[in-house]
Amino acid sequence: MTATAQIPVARINGVALHPQGVLLPPEALRQRACTELLRQQAQRAGLLAAADAPGLDGATSAAAGEAIERLLEQALQVPEPSEDACRRYHAAHPTLGGQGERVHLRHVLFAVTPGVDVKQLRQRAEALLLELRCADDGGARFAQAARQWSNCPSGQEGGALGWLTTEDCAPEFAREIFGTQEVGVLSRLVHSRFGLHVVEVCERQPGQALPFEQVHASVALLLRQQAWVNALRQYLQVLAGSAEVEGVQLDAADTPLVQ
Repeated sequence: MTATAQIPVARINGVALHPQGVLLPPEALRQRACTELLRQQAQRAGLLAAADAPGLDGATSAAAGEAIERLLEQALQVPEPSEDACRRYHAAHPTLGGQGERVHLRHVLFAVTPGVDVKQLRQRAEALLLELRCADDGGARFAQAARQWSNCPSGQEGGALGWLTTEDCAPEFAREIFGTQEVGVLSRLVHSRFGLHVVEVCERQPGQALPFEQVHASVALLLRQQAWVNALRQYLQVLAGSAEVEGVQLDAADTPLVQ
């Protein structure tokens, strides 16, 4: 028996997450497991046909993606942040959303053009995102990937975009990049009118602090996003606690009252 054949298949309630003999990075395996937990729960909730099945390449059907979104809308209880909470956050992060904020970026653009298979494009972008987040080579792999894959002219410069302000970016791109403390390869694909971006924030320069009244809406949005992520993490812990999980390490809880 070969070494790859001895690799155990990870499963959620008996459903395989990858083919026999395939060894996935731990984070990729956990992501597949979490998606499968949600897909199965959507079926139990009657939001997805029982005949729906995941692919062994980690892909889910369009119907499953929509069902998972509806499931989360129903299941996650996300409180609206109070004004006091927003004021405390603003006091701790006075330059959040401030004027003149700049970020030093590079990216790999997977352009969405007429006729492109968006599902395959996303899978390729997600695979590269995972690879670059796991790379520990001082950034050499990112530059190589940009030259190989990016549909932006910056690809020939290793994806470098230089220093940018919000005015330099499409609004939907700027919302994903500015007003946070994130540095390094972002953990998510950034969507814009141009396509899907794998983004690395090389450096940040904070902007001039603005009064609370001018940034209240931005702070509230950020706190809602944080609350949603925490609620999703807790929900996944509950699902994992009641599932048969094989070959993948997940946090699990025996009760919905996860703290």
